[in-house]
Amino acid sequence: MEIKLITSALKNRSDPKRAENLQRYFKAGPGEYAEGDIFVGLTVPEIRKVAKEYHEIDLANAEKLLHSGIHEERMTALFILVDKFKKNEESEREKIFSLYLKNTGYINNWDLVDLTAPNIVGVFLEDKDKSILCKMAESKSLWDRRIAIMATFTFIRHNKYDDALKVSKMLLADKEDLIHKAVGWMLREIGKRDIAIEEKFLKAHYKLMPRTMLRYAIEKFPELKRQAYLKGRIS
Repeated sequence: MEIKLITSALKNRSDPKRAENLQRYFKAGPGEYAEGDIFVGLTVPEIRKVAKEYHEIDLANAEKLLHSGIHEERMTALFILVDKFKKNEESEREKIFSLYLKNTGYINNWDLVDLTAPNIVGVFLEDKDKSILCKMAESKSLWDRRIAIMATFTFIRHNKYDDALKVSKMLLADKEDLIHKAVGWMLREIGKRDIAIEEKFLKAHYKLMPRTMLRYAIEKFPELKRQAYLKGRIS
């Protein structure tokens, strides 16, 4: 019954025109990275509102909702999991972390990853062995790899960069644009906090980086330095 109430609440806020735009924006067409994903046309604040209203559903029902074919329903489930993770003790957090990793096949668009991986995977692993991120970085799944790099945002926010740099190095030769953007973004976030560490990494690897990754990483650099990187003049 709780899932029916959630899906009904989402449906009541749906917007067919916005849904069409979201289908295009999130590349849900034939041959695109999110082929087959279905949108009903809600904004993130609207989804958060529904998730907050139904945050007390149990993990079993949250997992069932995560298996939905509708994008906004999966996002609602993930926001509920994030909320439960924040409010619970370590034993319950471990259950949510395990549930999350078991269901990465349903966390299958960049917004779903970016809004949740740092808050569940990153937070859970912060004081633990992080080797699972290296395994995920080697996965054939685009979304596993995106989760691996985005989870490191939590560590970066706390001025811990080693794992982000390790995963970034593993993903330098990745073929997917969504990975290039995510790695470049995390390198840029490191640079906001310690430009010397970012530049040390860049000087060692920038000539091998996909162009998009490099552009994201150096986006905030002074123009002359940015152009020097783009033209391969930094040594």
